[in-house]
Amino acid sequence: MSADQRPFVPVDFDRPSIARVFDALMGGQDNYEADRAVLRQILELAPGSQAMTKEIRHWLIRTVRYLTDREGIDQFLDLGSGFPTVDNTHQVAQRYNPEAQVVYVDHDPVVQAHGRALLAANDFAHMAAADLTEPAEVIEKLARTHRLDFDRPVGLILCAIIHHIQDLDEARKIVRAYVDALAPGSFVALLHQHNPADGSEAADIATSLEKRFDGTGLDTLYRTREEIESFFEGLDLMEPGLTYPHLWWPDGPRFTPLSPVNFTSLGGVARKP
Repeated sequence: MSADQRPFVPVDFDRPSIARVFDALMGGQDNYEADRAVLRQILELAPGSQAMTKEIRHWLIRTVRYLTDREGIDQFLDLGSGFPTVDNTHQVAQRYNPEAQVVYVDHDPVVQAHGRALLAANDFAHMAAADLTEPAEVIEKLARTHRLDFDRPVGLILCAIIHHIQDLDEARKIVRAYVDALAPGSFVALLHQHNPADGSEAADIATSLEKRFDGTGLDTLYRTREEIESFFEGLDLMEPGLTYPHLWWPDGPRFTPLSPVNFTSLGGVARKP
């Protein structure tokens, strides 16, 4: 058995998965009726969610491009990555550095199988079967298999995943464990669901979505700006700081209107001194 393989785990296709619901939001094909049922519920509460999911992907593209092209990062750890589809981390990074090493980590067996098949011909991109909430295990595994060199700078990607960890203190500990394992000069790119808690329509949407999926296994915490900022403690936030995805170094003028759901996520990129 290779270092990235685990024993076969039966998949319950009648139970929605976070990765497959995200794929459905992106308009992908790696999802099932249970996931599409969740999609319909999300769109009922927040009709702009599919457009917002694409905004999140565009944010990821810009951050990886920035880290590879401007900061010279040549190895990435993408935690809770979901399906590695078009213009995901490895494709963007390798566009600027063909030998950029990218490791995706996900515990969903469907994601793992899809990722291994997609990345089979790419010597510099890998799918690791692991649970991101066990940082010591993940770091030891990746260091042992020589997929990542933690003595050199790494780009750590936490895109729309930490908000699924319910306990804030536990979420902070998990993020801190990964940050502590990184070499100086590494970067953390983190995007998190946000509740502005200001009486706005965006705040109402955040509250409604959080309540709707509470206890379903698809729980998502919409945290305050201060709580999200706490994940960057001890790091140097790069300009423009922690902001809405559409404001993080946009590629040009905006041609599509914003909706309230555009103000329910915050993202930032920070350097480890």
